[in-house]
Amino acid sequence: MRVVGGDLDANLRGALRMIAAAARAGAQVVLLPEALDAGWTHPSGRELADAVPGGRVCTALRDAAQECGLYVCAGLTERAGDRVYNAAVLVSPTGQVLLHHRKLNELEIGHDVYDQGDRLAVAHTPLATFGLMICADGAVRGQFVTRALGLMGADVVLSPSAWAVQAGYDNAKHPYGGMWRENYGMVARDFRMWIAGCSGVGRINGGPWKGHSCIGCSLVVDPRGEPVLVGPYGARSARLLTVEIAPEPRPARGAAWARLWDGGERPGARAPRGRRS
Repeated sequence: MRVVGGDLDANLRGALRMIAAAARAGAQVVLLPEALDAGWTHPSGRELADAVPGGRVCTALRDAAQECGLYVCAGLTERAGDRVYNAAVLVSPTGQVLLHHRKLNELEIGHDVYDQGDRLAVAHTPLATFGLMICADGAVRGQFVTRALGLMGADVVLSPSAWAVQAGYDNAKHPYGGMWRENYGMVARDFRMWIAGCSGVGRINGGPWKGHSCIGCSLVVDPRGEPVLVGPYGARSARLLTVEIAPEPRPARGAAWARLWDGGERPGARAPRGRRS
């Protein structure tokens, strides 16, 4: 979806339209971008941040999930006392907040807007065991956040994101997304899980990356680490994308994963450098 920095009303209307469209398309789970209310790193985030789960935006998403009868995962700007977090929620079809994550690996340019995240969890549902992270959480060296979700039993990891490039970026020469395919792919293979990242689109109009653009390229990889959905590139590429997934039975749990890694690809490969949120 298109995210306009500082325009909470327009962004919320856009999110609700996307949820309704996904429901009409038969979706059971909707994944929306990072900081969809104020825009990632937009200075207005300090003022527009609201409570989770009882704030205006979170309540509207909960109502939409219940009305449409599906799961909704979305990135929000959360106020908790005097702190502001880059947060995300997974809401059930009954409107219950099942997961409430606060971004752990925030880039330094976001530190003036967001406080340090402090939690990581999974939720067991009839569809899957879901894990929740936000954007650069998935690009920590060694993929420790994603791997921790795997050790917790996640077979589907959802990641609201804001993937951005500088003005004049040549996507034909340097196709965007290789870093994410690598970071997602190696963990998906190791834990036989699905990983989905959804990025917003639109020109960033404030904050440290003003003039950059979020460019979509939303990505879903399967338990073999292969991309099964790659969204279109571009600041104007907003659209609904759908994919069918089937979580696979877990062959082991906890420390038993170490035995699976022996003789195969081991965790901890260094992620390539690149711009991400």
